[in-house]
Amino acid sequence: MSEPKKLYIKTYGCQMNVYDSERMVEALGGSGYVETQTPDDADMILLNTCHIREKAAEKVYSELGRYKTLKSEKPDLKIGVAGCVAQAEGEEIMRRQPMVDLVVGPQSYHRLPELEAKAGTGSRAIDTDFPEEDKFEHLKRRPKAKRAPAAFLTVQEGCDKFCAFCVVPYTRGAEVSRPAERVLQEARDLVERGVREITLLGQNVNAYHGAGADGSEWTLARLIWELDAIDGLERIRFTTSHPNDMQDDLIEAHGTCKKLMPYLHLPVQSGSDKILKRMNRSHDAQSYLKLIERIRAARPDILISGDFIVGFPEETDQDFEDTMNLIREVQYGQAFSFKYSTRPGTPAAERDQLPEDVKTERLHRLQALITEQQRAIQDSMVGREVSVLFERAGRFEEQMVGKSEYLHAVHVTDPTIQIGDIRRVRITQSNPNSLDGQALN
Repeated sequence: MSEPKKLYIKTYGCQMNVYDSERMVEALGGSGYVETQTPDDADMILLNTCHIREKAAEKVYSELGRYKTLKSEKPDLKIGVAGCVAQAEGEEIMRRQPMVDLVVGPQSYHRLPELEAKAGTGSRAIDTDFPEEDKFEHLKRRPKAKRAPAAFLTVQEGCDKFCAFCVVPYTRGAEVSRPAERVLQEARDLVERGVREITLLGQNVNAYHGAGADGSEWTLARLIWELDAIDGLERIRFTTSHPNDMQDDLIEAHGTCKKLMPYLHLPVQSGSDKILKRMNRSHDAQSYLKLIERIRAARPDILISGDFIVGFPEETDQDFEDTMNLIREVQYGQAFSFKYSTRPGTPAAERDQLPEDVKTERLHRLQALITEQQRAIQDSMVGREVSVLFERAGRFEEQMVGKSEYLHAVHVTDPTIQIGDIRRVRITQSNPNSLDGQALN
């Protein structure tokens, strides 16, 4: 038998890209590839890219430049670019980096084996279409190898919101939901392989409207309740949500579905109604705050996470202060915050931009407030009992690391704990980015 070919895949960006990379590895498994953790011994290098962060494309070109020497030493080495930068840049990647053999967008990675074969003939292969067929349907069912106890599962892709700062509608396409039965089957397969927690993924995951077996459109809440019935699946999460798609049945599920964890990532981006309108967010600060109030009424202990963009074009000192006031009112357990940076082709890129020093100063102030809230919430956990799913060994002898239902990292030193265990833990100490605890059972 011939030696298996080795695939090195580097993943940038969101959890959906992590999921996509897993499926790319599986797709290329049929072509004789096995994954390796280093590019040096790889027969194929694949960069799965993200276009959300600043200068994303330039970072990809810089990464590709690091492989020029390796390519010259191994002429048969194939190099590919996948994901959102591939979708946005397309032929430009091939022009700027002639050593790239294939380019594939996020909706076409089920065609990777064909593209790899074409590249193997000396031709350069590119596919950045939005194909009509369902890429998930064309992928083989996941192999039965043992999995880590927590896994991602994409249920929805694309976006119809067209926020003024965002490239997702152009790189991922329109909102599409996977049929419910395919999601449920993949979830069952994951559970058979040892998964106990599944995080449902989507650009606007709570806009899920997949076709159910009964012919009706299922909401995300309906899907969650069906997942709840799977024996062995103990925890359910979902991300990322849009405030406009937070339906009544999903809010109710947070209060009644025991497997749905008390953690919700619900980006608001700004606390200024003027800026929200200029962002084309289709909600205002007050409606967001009322939504948070309803969610907490359903599940009082829920931890809220958010996203914030600082220094959006035309943001005044008062607009920024409105954002700070919203943060003070919500009390976030976690948040992701960024300085606004232009994305070519988006409406906001054509507007007057704020000075970098103004954006930097505001970002530091906002992050200091978020850190203060995050620490206060973590400190309040000391003395409480939480449920922890243990996922890996820690750095110290007999130490295990897991996540609480609130998504806090928890460290416990106990020789009886195994990966995949769910144990009751009393929190004994709050650290900057984690908690320490003692197992109770």
